Amino acid sequence: MTDHGARAWPDVAAAEETLLVPLGSTEQHGLHLPFDTDTRIAVAVATGAARLIPHTVVAPAVAYGSSGEHQAFDGTLSIGTPVLASVLIELARSALPPFSRLVIVNGHGGNAEAVGHAVETLDGEGRDVSTWWPDLRGDDPQADAHAGHTETSLLLHLSPEAVRLDRAEPGNTERIDQLVPRLMADGVRPHSPTGVLGDPSTASAERGAALFDHLIESLVTHLVS
Repeated sequence: MTDHGARAWPDVAAAEETLLVPLGSTEQHGLHLPFDTDTRIAVAVATGAARLIPHTVVAPAVAYGSSGEHQAFDGTLSIGTPVLASVLIELARSALPPFSRLVIVNGHGGNAEAVGHAVETLDGEGRDVSTWWPDLRGDDPQADAHAGHTETSLLLHLSPEAVRLDRAEPGNTERIDQLVPRLMADGVRPHSPTGVLGDPSTASAERGAALFDHLIESLVTHLVS
């Protein structure tokens, strides 16, 4: 595995490599998690998978996404769906060639429409681009959607110094498939004043480590298939 940002151009010119592009967001994650939670997870998973697959390179992350549903919380920074789609399209056009293929490692569900449009456009141009989405639920019956048990567990494993458990509070624990239409219509804040969709009180670093291993395995399977 190589960190693309740490290399010089001759290191790329003669290589047949896969470029992983971590895609995250800069959005609220409750009272206790940092704005870059999605980006941290995407970078960590991409880096972990790249260590296991030869000729795989991790690009610097795209740290801004489509996060309009979180805009009512101070500090959220969103570039919206059309701009994000354009960024991904132009990034892939720039990368292919010299890279042989590009995989978007997406860490934020709100980026779905932009990623889908970008991949469809690039596929139509004959470029080898795909996307990988984390299954953050795994086999965990306590899994939840945003800044709750699942993401807090992952951050306790990956970046424990960034987690403020003393400020963690449960949020809206309704099923996410039932919540999504209201979140898209109204934004998150009317349905969760803390910004949390789930319950971080059950989070643990041990559960985060198990889930992280699951995500690495999933991305490796995508890369070798």
